[in-house]
Amino acid sequence: MVHYPNKKKDLTSFTPHEQKRYTGMRGMNLEEDITMSNKYYLERDIAVIYKKPTPVQIVKVDYPKRSAAKITEAYFRKPSTTDYNGLYKGYYIDFEAKETKTLRFPFANIWDHQINHLDAIKRHGGIAFIIIAFTTLNEVYLLDASYMIEKYRSDGVRHIDYDYIKEKGHLVHQGYAPRLDYLSVIDRYYLKEEKNENPKK
Repeated sequence: MVHYPNKKKDLTSFTPHEQKRYTGMRGMNLEEDITMSNKYYLERDIAVIYKKPTPVQIVKVDYPKRSAAKITEAYFRKPSTTDYNGLYKGYYIDFEAKETKTLRFPFANIWDHQINHLDAIKRHGGIAFIIIAFTTLNEVYLLDASYMIEKYRSDGVRHIDYDYIKEKGHLVHQGYAPRLDYLSVIDRYYLKEEKNENPKK
Protein backbone atom coordinates (compact mmCIF):
# COMPACT_ATOMS: atom_id res chain seq x y z
CA MET A 1 0.00 0.00 0.00
CA VAL A 2 1.30 3.44 -0.90
CA HIS A 3 1.10 6.08 1.84
CA TYR A 4 0.97 9.69 0.70
CA PRO A 5 1.28 12.69 2.99
CA ASN A 6 -1.57 15.15 3.51
CA LYS A 7 -2.09 17.09 0.29
CA LYS A 8 -2.37 20.33 2.27
CA LYS A 9 1.24 20.03 3.34
CA ASP A 10 3.98 21.10 0.92
CA LEU A 11 6.24 18.11 0.25
CA THR A 12 9.34 20.26 0.47
CA SER A 13 8.44 21.22 4.06
CA PHE A 14 9.27 17.74 5.38
CA THR A 15 12.46 17.30 7.39
CA PRO A 16 15.22 15.10 5.91
CA HIS A 17 14.24 12.36 8.39
CA GLU A 18 10.57 12.55 7.28
CA GLN A 19 11.63 12.53 3.63
CA LYS A 20 13.72 9.38 4.13
CA ARG A 21 10.87 7.68 5.98
CA TYR A 22 8.34 8.63 3.29
CA THR A 23 10.60 7.40 0.49
CA GLY A 24 10.85 4.00 2.15
CA MET A 25 7.10 3.78 2.77
CA ARG A 26 5.79 4.60 -0.68
CA GLY A 27 7.43 1.68 -2.45
CA MET A 28 8.87 1.86 -5.95
CA ASN A 29 7.14 2.48 -9.25
CA LEU A 30 9.80 3.53 -11.71
CA GLU A 31 7.52 4.92 -14.41
CA GLU A 32 5.55 6.99 -11.91
CA ASP A 33 8.73 8.30 -10.31
CA ILE A 34 10.21 9.36 -13.65
CA THR A 35 6.92 10.94 -14.74
CA MET A 36 6.73 12.99 -11.53
CA SER A 37 10.40 13.95 -11.86
CA ASN A 38 9.89 15.09 -15.45
CA LYS A 39 6.87 17.12 -14.35
CA TYR A 40 9.02 18.78 -11.67
CA TYR A 41 11.73 19.59 -14.23
CA LEU A 42 9.19 20.98 -16.71
CA GLU A 43 7.30 23.14 -14.20
CA ARG A 44 10.57 24.75 -13.09
CA ASP A 45 11.83 25.18 -16.66
CA ILE A 46 14.81 22.91 -15.99
CA ALA A 47 14.27 20.47 -18.84
CA VAL A 48 11.67 19.29 -21.34
CA ILE A 49 11.48 15.50 -21.18
CA TYR A 50 8.49 13.35 -22.07
CA LYS A 51 7.50 9.71 -22.19
CA LYS A 52 6.99 8.61 -25.77
CA PRO A 53 3.47 7.38 -26.55
CA THR A 54 3.07 3.65 -27.16
CA PRO A 55 2.02 3.00 -30.77
CA VAL A 56 -1.46 1.47 -30.97
CA GLN A 57 -2.98 -0.33 -33.96
CA ILE A 58 -6.72 0.39 -34.17
CA VAL A 59 -8.63 -2.58 -35.56
CA LYS A 60 -12.30 -1.69 -35.13
CA VAL A 61 -14.20 1.55 -34.55
CA ASP A 62 -17.91 1.98 -33.87
CA TYR A 63 -19.80 5.19 -34.51
CA PRO A 64 -22.76 5.30 -32.08
CA LYS A 65 -23.24 8.97 -32.99
CA ARG A 66 -22.13 11.09 -35.87
CA SER A 67 -20.16 13.28 -33.51
CA ALA A 68 -18.53 10.41 -31.60
CA ALA A 69 -16.31 7.47 -32.43
CA LYS A 70 -15.62 4.56 -30.08
CA ILE A 71 -12.60 2.29 -30.42
CA THR A 72 -13.82 -1.25 -29.73
CA GLU A 73 -10.75 -3.25 -30.72
CA ALA A 74 -7.07 -2.35 -30.76
CA TYR A 75 -3.68 -3.77 -29.83
CA PHE A 76 -0.29 -2.42 -28.85
CA ARG A 77 2.41 -2.42 -31.48
CA LYS A 78 5.99 -3.20 -30.57
CA PRO A 79 7.61 0.06 -29.34
CA SER A 80 9.65 1.70 -32.08
CA THR A 81 12.38 3.16 -29.89
CA THR A 82 12.84 3.90 -26.18
CA ASP A 83 10.70 5.22 -23.31
CA TYR A 84 11.77 8.85 -22.87
CA ASN A 85 13.42 11.70 -24.75
CA GLY A 86 13.83 15.43 -24.52
CA LEU A 87 16.15 18.40 -24.14
CA TYR A 88 18.33 19.46 -21.23
CA LYS A 89 20.73 22.43 -21.36
CA GLY A 90 20.76 22.21 -25.15
CA TYR A 91 21.53 18.48 -25.20
CA TYR A 92 19.28 15.80 -26.62
CA ILE A 93 18.77 12.95 -24.17
CA ASP A 94 17.15 9.60 -24.85
CA PHE A 95 16.72 6.74 -22.42
CA GLU A 96 14.98 3.52 -21.52
CA ALA A 97 13.71 2.73 -18.01
CA LYS A 98 13.47 -0.79 -16.62
CA GLU A 99 12.74 -2.52 -13.30
CA THR A 100 14.07 -5.84 -12.11
CA LYS A 101 13.24 -7.89 -9.01
CA THR A 102 16.51 -9.83 -9.16
CA LEU A 103 20.17 -8.84 -8.78
CA ARG A 104 20.68 -8.87 -12.51
CA PHE A 105 19.23 -7.19 -15.58
CA PRO A 106 18.15 -9.86 -18.11
CA PHE A 107 18.42 -8.92 -21.77
CA ALA A 108 14.98 -10.45 -22.30
CA ASN A 109 13.74 -7.11 -20.92
CA ILE A 110 15.05 -5.08 -23.83
CA TRP A 111 14.64 -5.32 -27.61
CA ASP A 112 17.25 -5.36 -30.38
CA HIS A 113 15.79 -2.22 -31.97
CA GLN A 114 16.04 -0.35 -28.66
CA ILE A 115 19.74 -1.21 -28.40
CA ASN A 116 20.26 -0.10 -32.01
CA HIS A 117 18.37 3.13 -31.33
CA LEU A 118 20.48 3.98 -28.26
CA ASP A 119 23.61 3.23 -30.26
CA ALA A 120 22.46 5.61 -33.02
CA ILE A 121 21.74 8.37 -30.50
CA LYS A 122 25.28 8.11 -29.12
CA ARG A 123 26.83 8.09 -32.60
CA HIS A 124 25.02 11.32 -33.42
CA GLY A 125 26.17 13.10 -30.29
CA GLY A 126 23.16 12.63 -28.03
CA ILE A 127 23.17 11.48 -24.41
CA ALA A 128 21.82 7.93 -24.23
CA PHE A 129 21.43 5.80 -21.12
CA ILE A 130 19.28 3.30 -19.26
CA ILE A 131 17.73 3.80 -15.84
CA ILE A 132 17.52 0.49 -13.98
CA ALA A 133 15.60 0.06 -10.74
CA PHE A 134 16.45 -2.85 -8.45
CA THR A 135 13.11 -3.00 -6.68
CA THR A 136 14.13 -5.40 -3.91
CA LEU A 137 17.01 -3.09 -2.94
CA ASN A 138 15.12 0.16 -3.56
CA GLU A 139 18.09 1.36 -5.61
CA VAL A 140 18.05 3.09 -8.99
CA TYR A 141 21.06 3.39 -11.29
CA LEU A 142 21.76 5.36 -14.44
CA LEU A 143 23.92 3.30 -16.80
CA ASP A 144 25.43 4.84 -19.92
CA ALA A 145 24.10 3.08 -23.01
CA SER A 146 27.60 2.17 -24.19
CA TYR A 147 27.96 -0.41 -21.39
CA MET A 148 24.58 -1.94 -22.15
CA ILE A 149 25.30 -2.05 -25.88
CA GLU A 150 28.70 -3.70 -25.38
CA LYS A 151 27.34 -6.37 -23.04
CA TYR A 152 24.23 -6.97 -25.13
CA ARG A 153 26.29 -7.62 -28.25
CA SER A 154 28.80 -9.91 -26.50
CA ASP A 155 28.49 -13.56 -27.39
CA GLY A 156 27.05 -15.77 -24.67
CA VAL A 157 26.11 -12.91 -22.34
CA ARG A 158 22.37 -12.71 -21.62
CA HIS A 159 22.27 -10.41 -18.61
CA ILE A 160 24.18 -7.79 -16.63
CA ASP A 161 24.88 -8.40 -12.95
CA TYR A 162 24.05 -5.89 -10.24
CA ASP A 163 27.73 -5.52 -9.27
CA TYR A 164 28.65 -4.48 -12.82
CA ILE A 165 25.86 -1.92 -12.96
CA LYS A 166 26.86 -0.59 -9.54
CA GLU A 167 30.49 -0.27 -10.71
CA LYS A 168 29.85 1.29 -14.12
CA GLY A 169 26.61 3.12 -13.41
CA HIS A 170 25.65 5.96 -11.10
CA LEU A 171 23.27 5.76 -8.16
CA VAL A 172 20.30 8.11 -8.64
CA HIS A 173 19.20 10.04 -5.56
CA GLN A 174 15.61 9.38 -4.48
CA GLY A 175 13.64 12.07 -2.69
CA TYR A 176 10.60 14.30 -2.97
CA ALA A 177 11.19 16.94 -5.55
CA PRO A 178 12.22 15.48 -7.85
CA ARG A 179 11.55 11.87 -6.89
CA LEU A 180 14.45 10.66 -9.03
CA ASP A 181 17.04 13.36 -9.59
CA TYR A 182 18.65 11.77 -12.63
CA LEU A 183 19.56 15.11 -14.17
CA SER A 184 22.07 15.64 -11.36
CA VAL A 185 23.85 12.54 -12.66
CA ILE A 186 23.84 14.07 -16.15
CA ASP A 187 25.40 17.23 -14.71
CA ARG A 188 28.14 15.36 -12.86
CA TYR A 189 29.16 12.77 -15.41
CA TYR A 190 28.11 14.02 -18.85
CA LEU A 191 28.41 17.79 -18.63
CA LYS A 192 31.42 18.07 -16.32
CA GLU A 193 33.78 18.75 -19.24
CA GLU A 194 31.62 21.70 -20.29
CA LYS A 195 31.76 23.02 -16.71
CA ASN A 196 35.53 22.72 -16.64
CA GLU A 197 35.80 24.66 -19.89
CA ASN A 198 33.33 27.29 -18.65
CA PRO A 199 33.93 27.55 -14.88
CA LYS A 200 31.56 30.51 -14.51
CA LYS A 201 28.58 28.40 -15.53
